[in-house]
Amino acid sequence: MKLDPITLRLFVAVMEENAIARAAAREHIAPSAASRRLAELEDQLQVELFTRSNRGSTPTAAAYALLHMARGVLNELDGIATQMKDYAHDGGKGLRGHVRVMANISSITQFLPAQLQRFMSRHPHVDVRLQERVSTDIARAVADNEADIGLLNHGSYGDKISLRPYRSDRLAVVVPQGHALARQRKLALAQVVAHDLIGMHADSALNHLITRAAADQGLQPRLRMKVTGYDALCLMVAAGLGIGILPEGSARIYIGALPLRCIRLAEPWAERQLMLCVRSQDALSPVAQLLVEHLCRPEPTEIE
Repeated sequence: MKLDPITLRLFVAVMEENAIARAAAREHIAPSAASRRLAELEDQLQVELFTRSNRGSTPTAAAYALLHMARGVLNELDGIATQMKDYAHDGGKGLRGHVRVMANISSITQFLPAQLQRFMSRHPHVDVRLQERVSTDIARAVADNEADIGLLNHGSYGDKISLRPYRSDRLAVVVPQGHALARQRKLALAQVVAHDLIGMHADSALNHLITRAAADQGLQPRLRMKVTGYDALCLMVAAGLGIGILPEGSARIYIGALPLRCIRLAEPWAERQLMLCVRSQDALSPVAQLLVEHLCRPEPTEIE
């Protein structure tokens, strides 16, 4: 049996785009040629990957199983090409490889930049590919082999991924300078929700956490607007459009640059645990394992 990468990439594209025409355009191939390649793939594997009807094609259970394996194979093929190209440039010296990382905004804005800078300065030929996603998408992507490493909020994500502690953070409240709450040293949620809030988008873990905590206390937040990043949240707060809740480490980036005050949120759930997830430690490449250990290294010994 000979499975070529072009057909596997086309198959993955069809699964991700949920339409042969869109997948064919993405892979720069004619729709008729794409359909023919998919039929030939089914013949080679001797299994039905799509149930066809007048309404279109529906993936079978076998298609979802193949999707997971195909992503892994294509990732390894990409890694071979990248590493061999780099070896050719310097005679085969040094650690090489590539690692796919997905992380939530809290990890990216508070911890990852310095950590990745140190790692990549020590291993300049390791290609770290980083994407920002929400925690639920990160867990799914790692389970489905779209990513090697995920950094996400603590939670229950099923048994297809393995979790280990990454970092902890604390939530704080940002208010404009001169706001009625600006002189407070700490705030309870009840004090915060008495004012208009600038919140994160509906799918964010932070939005779910605040909404759940408010409901538990019988409170109704006055959410004035939703944004997709901490930078936008702080800009809206600085403009006097409301107040916001975000990780204290992320807020520090904007304090000083914007007329804001950062006040501790005195709630037990404001202390959060961020986690690192993988499919399994054994499934990681050597460079991915090295990055995992680097990211999870305790703060006191993190400086290299």
